[in-house]
Amino acid sequence: MKKFLLTLTGAGLLGLLLTASTIPARPGRPYAYRYENVLGTSLELKVMASSEAAADRAESAALAEIDREAKILSAWDATSEFSSWSRGVGRATPVSAELIEVLGLFDQWRERTGGALDASAEAVTRVWRKAAGEHRMPSAEEIASAVSAVKGRHWELDTERGTATHLDRTPLALNSFAKSYIVGRAADAVLANEGVSAAVVNIGGDLVVRGNWTEPVRIADPKSDEENAEPIARLNIRDAAVATSGNYRRGVEIAGRHYSHIVDPRTGQPVDHVISATVVARDAAEAGALATTMCVLQPEESARLAAARPGVEYLLVASDGKRTESSGWQRLQQAAGIAMSPAPAPAPSAGTWDPSYELTINLEIARIQDARARRPYVAVWIEDADKFPVRTVALWFERVRWLPELKAWYRDDRLRAMTEGNDITGSVSSATRAAGKYKLKWDGKDNKGNLVKAGKYTVCIEAAREHGTYQIIRKEMEFTGKPADLQIPGQTELSAISLDYHKL
Repeated sequence: MKKFLLTLTGAGLLGLLLTASTIPARPGRPYAYRYENVLGTSLELKVMASSEAAADRAESAALAEIDREAKILSAWDATSEFSSWSRGVGRATPVSAELIEVLGLFDQWRERTGGALDASAEAVTRVWRKAAGEHRMPSAEEIASAVSAVKGRHWELDTERGTATHLDRTPLALNSFAKSYIVGRAADAVLANEGVSAAVVNIGGDLVVRGNWTEPVRIADPKSDEENAEPIARLNIRDAAVATSGNYRRGVEIAGRHYSHIVDPRTGQPVDHVISATVVARDAAEAGALATTMCVLQPEESARLAAARPGVEYLLVASDGKRTESSGWQRLQQAAGIAMSPAPAPAPSAGTWDPSYELTINLEIARIQDARARRPYVAVWIEDADKFPVRTVALWFERVRWLPELKAWYRDDRLRAMTEGNDITGSVSSATRAAGKYKLKWDGKDNKGNLVKAGKYTVCIEAAREHGTYQIIRKEMEFTGKPADLQIPGQTELSAISLDYHKL
């Protein structure tokens, strides 16, 4: 399933269908492609092209470039150029221009940030990962040893000869901004194709917009990161990169406490004072480097660092919810033309849904193979006791003509009619999610924003592939203010589903 992207989270199919059929004449139209298990997360690719054939060529070019860069820079692929180089110590080794460039960028960012961004932070990360696996806190000696190793010099570059010398055995990983670097290179590969005028490449929440296109971008709320949650910001991005780092999706658990995967390599401690950092910059690698760094530095240090980088804007969210914005951030929001004032909450009345509760729907898309795979079409909606649809929670699809594959959703005229009104077609920048894992929520409101009556409702989840596998799940639950947690056995397309009705 591919081509023309129309992605809906909440409501709005009819508006989207009209959009699909009334795009004004221009040198191209948008085509889009969605994949899972790309660099360990998800890929969303949007191409503005003069024809479907041109868009398909651009898709192939983007995937080929991502594969090529990953074979150079990946620390998780034992056969990558970086991994092979890392295993040798003490000899000048000819390496690719890309590896030289990225290692050089790490040198620059290590100096700019006073050591807050360092490829050898992997040494600290491994200490915490090992301790968590053994259900204990790392010892002071383990942390001190890792910090001491980080302080060393780990490589030497000779750009004229194109060689890199690995100097010690300290663990290294290029994950601070290598993903953003690859996103930028993939966008360049798309634009190099004849008939293509613009590209949007989003890998796991780090995205680049290039060419003749302005992309609406929603910034995920770190304290409510469901796919259909209200974002903390809405931006219009043109010819720029957006990167978000945060501690809310990855890390380790020790004695019931979450510890961030982002560590301060200078102290050996996970950081949690900034839970989300979003950076907009012209260069993708710079956006990624700054987003990670700003989770480590104090906000005032981040402000000084950003002030020295022309064209950089940022938004930081502290653990207490306080927001820190760069001077130009509001201009980006105003450009989106959408007010960020939250809508007033509907007043509860006797017998209605308790607004202090919500339902979280966790979906995991089945791993069909080890390599990347296209994401299936998915519809999630809520029905009342009379089987009347009261809320469309999510509708994910890419091409209108294949919507009939979602048989139950498509054949119900009430479901299609109730989606009229909203048009959500942009991208989301967030901390990186694991491949295939998605979270949605239902806040007890119908499609008009009113609280429903307390009682029994059925959660409906449908998944299908073009001329392929199909499944539908219906699960009845009681929503009367008593917590419930249901695990639903996985099937062909969705390998794991859980429904968690809980107090906020």
